Amino acid sequence: MLPSGLAPALGARHAAGPRRYDGGMKRTPLVAALLIAVILGALLLVPVSVEPVSWQPPTDLGFTGAFAVNDALASVQLTRISDGHGPEDIDVDTHGRIYAGLQDGRILRWSTPEATPEVFADTGGRPLGLHWDAAGNLLVADAFAGLLSIAPDGTITTLLTEAGGQAMVFTDDLEITDDGVIYVSDASVRFDQHHWKLDIIESRPSGRLLAYDTRSGTGRVVLAEMFFANGVAIDPAQQFVLVNETSRYRIRKVWIAGEKAGTDEVIIDNLPGFPDGISTGSDGVFWLALAGPRSSPIDLTAGQPWLRKVMTRLPDALQPAPERYAHVVGLDANGAIRCSLQHPSGEAFAIVTSVQERDGWLYLGSLSEPAFARIPVPQRCRG
Repeated sequence: MLPSGLAPALGARHAAGPRRYDGGMKRTPLVAALLIAVILGALLLVPVSVEPVSWQPPTDLGFTGAFAVNDALASVQLTRISDGHGPEDIDVDTHGRIYAGLQDGRILRWSTPEATPEVFADTGGRPLGLHWDAAGNLLVADAFAGLLSIAPDGTITTLLTEAGGQAMVFTDDLEITDDGVIYVSDASVRFDQHHWKLDIIESRPSGRLLAYDTRSGTGRVVLAEMFFANGVAIDPAQQFVLVNETSRYRIRKVWIAGEKAGTDEVIIDNLPGFPDGISTGSDGVFWLALAGPRSSPIDLTAGQPWLRKVMTRLPDALQPAPERYAHVVGLDANGAIRCSLQHPSGEAFAIVTSVQERDGWLYLGSLSEPAFARIPVPQRCRG
């Protein structure tokens, strides 16, 4: 009910006929135009830290040929993590215990996939690649803390945080040779792990492959100007290192011994997704994790750097993100595909960032899942 004092006034207003608000209606398009101008100004003029370059990506052939669609990863077995997420890499020690580094810096250890895990160590950073040395120490590529060695009792030793006069900004993956040289990727010297999307969007060659000699305690740059240097795997014969270039959809082979020592070559390119982790398996197989299919917005704007700069000004939710499509590939030392294991819907497990073969199983890590997965090595993937 209206207050009594207002009723007469309203009655008089209606008696005089409806009032017109033409001025307000005229202002509405002006306000909208000003709002659009502000948004466009923000998208075009607000300073950002990226300077994208123009490049021409190879035509995306999609999931055809050796990468034909299948659902082989739909039946993975999951080990769920109740209080964390992002087991980006998985490894198993000589006692069969399973280790995974989480987004919050902890490295958890399971005695069996069904057991309750315990905290093995906490790096205080973001543990990514994991690998064991001959002495039983867990080597860790920590995105923020650098190259670490963790003793069986959990004691952490920092091995390397810079090389070639440049700090390691985004330490990503690693593997060690039989004679104690650790090869480790520094994904980008421009953007850290929190801002990994910016390096993909910018597409400048700012990644590096580094080597740390455990005997001399010295590090060096093996290969610079890489496009998001990511997963690292070493040839069992110790002749070469494989390293993924995520933003170029390819794998590079770097020769470390023999007649070709000091040279490098691309063994496979135009992959149907973003290559992340790579590891050495059995029977001459190298296992490759594809974190997600290629991104149409990234490919379509490859020749328009200014559009990619605008892309970085969008809210994070509107920027390109990995699609939930699980994909693992087995390939040989020359890049020939042995098998392709997929789960297109990604319902069971997705954003696969690593794959390790241990005792007849493939262990899959993820950048974001609250679980790790495993599946028996398919017979068709063997040599």
